[in-house]
Amino acid sequence: MVEAVGQWCGRRRRLLRRVLLTGVVGGLLLAGATVGSATWVRAGAAGHLYPEAEVPSAPVALVLGTKVGPDGEPSPFLAARLEIARRLLAAGKVRAILVSGDNMHHDYNEPDAMRRWLVERGVPARQVVLDYAGFDTYDSCARAKRIFGVDRATVVTQSFHLPRAVSLCRHLGIDANGVGDDSARRYGRWRISAAREYGACVKAALDLLSGRDPAQLGRHETGVEDALRQG
Repeated sequence: MVEAVGQWCGRRRRLLRRVLLTGVVGGLLLAGATVGSATWVRAGAAGHLYPEAEVPSAPVALVLGTKVGPDGEPSPFLAARLEIARRLLAAGKVRAILVSGDNMHHDYNEPDAMRRWLVERGVPARQVVLDYAGFDTYDSCARAKRIFGVDRATVVTQSFHLPRAVSLCRHLGIDANGVGDDSARRYGRWRISAAREYGACVKAALDLLSGRDPAQLGRHETGVEDALRQG
């Protein structure tokens, strides 16, 4: 009986050691992937992040979508992005605004809310182009290039998100610079969203390595070209 108990305890200790070793190795691999992906993102965006007043001119501002409320109003994060794009257009730094966001469900529509916000503040509707399938940052950048034919753009989002967005766009063939918003720092969501960027960088690296297509593709759309001709 004593011998059987001793054997059982020995097996339990060996199993525990294996589990602990697996956990340590897995944790180290995850940490390495996270640090490596974040470093890659920063390297890809280096030299292409600007204050609003200093960003070089580009034909298009690419505004990345984020949460819209049940009343159809952009969240403070999204409104801050749109305000930067509005000012860039007014200053002649861009000639068209491509708003790219989520419209996966019929009762949730980021691009329409973004256009409405801009038009209500004086932006001509003809200079606002809508991408209804910008389901994530990778998709927005890929579709800007492959569907809307954007070769050069100023990416607009929050500053914690900007390096990943600019790096993705540049790796996907867009000569992209970026302007980031810091005014939304006063909201509690900022810290949570900034922390999530580490995991998002890993996803961005995997997306690029896989070369995946965006969730939705289709024929070339001339909206950006039309807006630039009229702008």
